[in-house]
Amino acid sequence: MDNKYYVVGSGIVGCVVARELAENGAEVKIYEKRNHIGGNLYDFTDEHGIHVHLYGPHIFHTKIERVWQYVSKYCDWEDYNLVCGSVVDGICVPTSFDFDSVDKFFPDEAEMIKEHIKVVFGEQKSATVLEMLDCGDEYVGKFAKYLYDKDYAPYTAKQWGIAPEKVDKQIFKRVPILFSYGSKYFDDPHQALPKKGYMELIENLVRHENISIEMDTDALELLSIKENKVFLGEEQADGTVIYTGPLDELFGCRFGKLPYRSLRFEWKYEDIESFQDMPVVAYPQAEAYTRITEYKKLPYQDVEGTTYAVEYPLPYKKGANHEPYYPVLTDESNQLLKQYTELVGQIDKLKCCGRLADFKYYNIDQAIDRALDIVDELRRGE
Repeated sequence: MDNKYYVVGSGIVGCVVARELAENGAEVKIYEKRNHIGGNLYDFTDEHGIHVHLYGPHIFHTKIERVWQYVSKYCDWEDYNLVCGSVVDGICVPTSFDFDSVDKFFPDEAEMIKEHIKVVFGEQKSATVLEMLDCGDEYVGKFAKYLYDKDYAPYTAKQWGIAPEKVDKQIFKRVPILFSYGSKYFDDPHQALPKKGYMELIENLVRHENISIEMDTDALELLSIKENKVFLGEEQADGTVIYTGPLDELFGCRFGKLPYRSLRFEWKYEDIESFQDMPVVAYPQAEAYTRITEYKKLPYQDVEGTTYAVEYPLPYKKGANHEPYYPVLTDESNQLLKQYTELVGQIDKLKCCGRLADFKYYNIDQAIDRALDIVDELRRGE
């Protein structure tokens, strides 16, 4: 391992990598372009005394035991099982969709549809909407087509800005249809929120004598690639660079722009007890916006009034005061990604990781697991 590292970005991946490297005796400098650390995990208490997530709701959930053990070292957690909803034709049902949705949307045919699901899928506990559409059964297909036309297709089109059939099919697996009652959004053994917020986790991770942080600094104004080497300013970097930002921008979009989606949040406060039935509700049929998060329920906070944020997706454009949130996974973007990934492999002392740099739709636990893998690679000298 080197004894000096430069980490671009102070999101969860950058902070985990920095801490692990510092624990191994390396000197680590973090560059952060925002005026705060934590990336999109940044949270705080607003003027109404309600704890909110500035960049959208984050619920920690994982099946990865080493990740749960890792985060448990840096802050205390409280169990939290997220309940999400979706408003379809004016009816709010829990998601993932389950047999309760069959009963509400098809009251006259509900029993027939459920029986056909059991015959077609047997002991299987869930399926994607695409699997149900393709199963060939009239009743199962009818229910699946209703959900696809009313929820999956319009929500996907708004969220990703492209036709649903062009989106990577993995996206549809994120919200399966359950063949039972009692829908749960996640089935991971560990589902929790930090008791004092995500910033406690972030601050504890970077609280190390070997870690320094330079905020309000866009590292891309310092970084350059020359002859397969990384430069900081005019000098070749005297250590390894760990880059977590948009992959295409590191190379000046040499092969073209990788498509990322951004979000605009419309924040509102009302002097009412509750705005919606669940903390996070999707509105696939609404004009322009995709979902609303009511933060006094994330977790429940015994305060007067309620703060909620309405999410409007939009294409990410560098320099337009946008933040990149999601990689848009399509056949075309995956081909472009391959070109950039091959280029990264040619650069000495450069590692790219994280949702933006890997161009993968990581959950928090997957991002942490990826960060730990990167450090393991560095320890092995890869």
